[in-house]
Amino acid sequence: MLEGLILFGEAVMLFGALGILRFPDVYTRLHAASKCDTGGAMSIILYLVLTMDAPGIVKAKFLVLAFLIAMINPMVSHALARGAYRYGVKPEAVVDMYAWDNP
Repeated sequence: MLEGLILFGEAVMLFGALGILRFPDVYTRLHAASKCDTGGAMSIILYLVLTMDAPGIVKAKFLVLAFLIAMINPMVSHALARGAYRYGVKPEAVVDMYAWDNP
């Protein structure tokens, strides 16, 4: 059961890395990278917390780290994507709905 967490984390990291290599523009690559970091790291950290023989304070620190990853990574990814959009990097999407709201 617990080995499934580490295998899931590795699979998410692998598919995220493939997405970074295969996706066409900066926005889809950033999406793949953020999902890879958040999902993969969270499951690997959860596996470590559940399986390691360490004091409770060490496990609590790992859980705080997982919480920080879950909170900070989406905000940083959003800031990078917004900065790329404001810099003028055009998405290769069919419709740019963000431009409709911000002329």
